[in-house]
Amino acid sequence: MPHANGSTNGKTLHWDRGLRRKAIVESLLADVFEGRLSAGQHLVTQDLAVRFAVSHTPIREALVALAGIGIIDLLPNRGAIVRPVTNKDVREIAQVRRVLECEATRRACGRTDLGELEGLAVELRRLVKAAARGGPRFIEEARAVDSRLHDLIAASCGNDFLASELSRLKILFRAFRDVAWAYVTARNDYRRLADEAEEHLAIVEALLAGNPQEAARAMSSHIKSGVKYWSRAIPAVVENTAARKPGSPKTINSSK
Repeated sequence: MPHANGSTNGKTLHWDRGLRRKAIVESLLADVFEGRLSAGQHLVTQDLAVRFAVSHTPIREALVALAGIGIIDLLPNRGAIVRPVTNKDVREIAQVRRVLECEATRRACGRTDLGELEGLAVELRRLVKAAARGGPRFIEEARAVDSRLHDLIAASCGNDFLASELSRLKILFRAFRDVAWAYVTARNDYRRLADEAEEHLAIVEALLAGNPQEAARAMSSHIKSGVKYWSRAIPAVVENTAARKPGSPKTINSSK
């Protein structure tokens, strides 16, 4: 019989905790990158537990995860403090991503399910044609294809540690992506999304051709192009949102 929390065993409970932690991390990342949490702000465990209606444990786990990807500092006797997000941070994170993803792409060549790749190629060719129209539906479809491609490459790379590291960092990469795409939407300028669809298609076609060097080169070019946009868009969103705020509290102690 299931327990009150809906789980039937410890494994399910652990998975539920993992989902809660992930949701909290994603929400706090969005707060940072969209300027609702300012550099130097303290994150108070009790206040966050009230906001997210959870115990202290998933909050602490989420803060450790955020510290692990460099978004907050956990300081003795001071707790969790939001770090600034700068162009330099974005570029350095993208440099690490490029090294990891290019190696994963090279290794995934010949290991990736051809049916999955062919399906992605069809979707990407359609997105390339639809990019000029843009709009919320296009962005949702592009986001889904982007996640599928990068997840497929990580899962197919044949190196569990590399796949695990990409999984650990992907929540940060996707927070960058989503903020940058929100910037695209606000400016009604979908050229970057059209470029991304073409870059993704180049990666998929190289994988289908069984050319690991070309696949890795296409991934490298994709990430280099992305960081040029991310390093402009993310600080711009943070700064613009902060500029609209009448004042920034030093602690986060209320619901959004």
